[in-house]
Amino acid sequence: MSSPRLPKRPHHPDLAAAGEEFFFPDVRTTVNLFAIHTRSVGREWSYPPHEHPQYEINIVLAGEQIMVVDGRSYTQRQGDLVLLRPGIVHSSHSNGEGFTYFCMHFDIDDKLFLSLLSRLEQVMFPAEGTVAGQMGPALSKLLDLSTPEDIGIGSDSVAKRMRIQSAVFELFATLWEAVSSEAAHLPGRGYVQAELAHQIASRLQGRVNQPYGQAGSVEKQDGIEGISSELGISVSHCNRVFRSVFGVSPRVYLSELVLHEAKLLLADPQWSVQQIADMLGYGDIAHFSRQFKRWSGQSPTSYRKSTVQESPYDKN
Repeated sequence: MSSPRLPKRPHHPDLAAAGEEFFFPDVRTTVNLFAIHTRSVGREWSYPPHEHPQYEINIVLAGEQIMVVDGRSYTQRQGDLVLLRPGIVHSSHSNGEGFTYFCMHFDIDDKLFLSLLSRLEQVMFPAEGTVAGQMGPALSKLLDLSTPEDIGIGSDSVAKRMRIQSAVFELFATLWEAVSSEAAHLPGRGYVQAELAHQIASRLQGRVNQPYGQAGSVEKQDGIEGISSELGISVSHCNRVFRSVFGVSPRVYLSELVLHEAKLLLADPQWSVQQIADMLGYGDIAHFSRQFKRWSGQSPTSYRKSTVQESPYDKN
């Protein structure tokens, strides 16, 4: 059997210099999805005023509905998108004829994304506008999963849930791209601060993931001071903005990243503790061991022993 053909990517001299190594960004976003559904209703249909603790995306697929949000009435036609923030009282009813709609409730722990959504005062995005228009292809992909027959598997299968999650993340990506350009013109500093904090976090992650042999000690002041200099802000402002978004200082956040990376490396027996200390920028193994024990309560060697599980195939 021949191996699968992978798409070619352009050669990059910087990657060649680094041994063709490239780190993708870590993805630590949690999304919860609730009551994703499409529904066709008649001319007498209505839904009473209510609210919920999640965001809601509501799109009319055919016909018209009247959506009342915080006492204001919106006529929602085919392709129009309504985005509701948590806690907003809203109701809906038919506009004389039946209609079909798509609805999804969600919450997400990405602070930058939430900051962006919180700045939007607009409730309805018309079909001919940028936001609804750009989300169209991603929405169509999600709607294709509305019946089990479309992919030939049961509605409760793991594979289908994964495909739904994939389609929803693509929907969020297009929503981000479409909305962020509009939100950039809105007043308020919350979005700007959250974006800056995430830039700092990204650079901290980059410090940890530097190629083997190129990393300096992750504890050196140059970590935070260097990032502040790169972004053109003071160290105090860097600390203040980062803490306002993530709830901890950049240094504590960096320590958590290093601890996480150290645990991953210690779980791999191919690396000695000395090599791991070198990878993380500690030239002195004793220094690394002290720091690891201070962070985790165990020495690197003890942690490694506690994570090693005897293979059932080694018992023979």
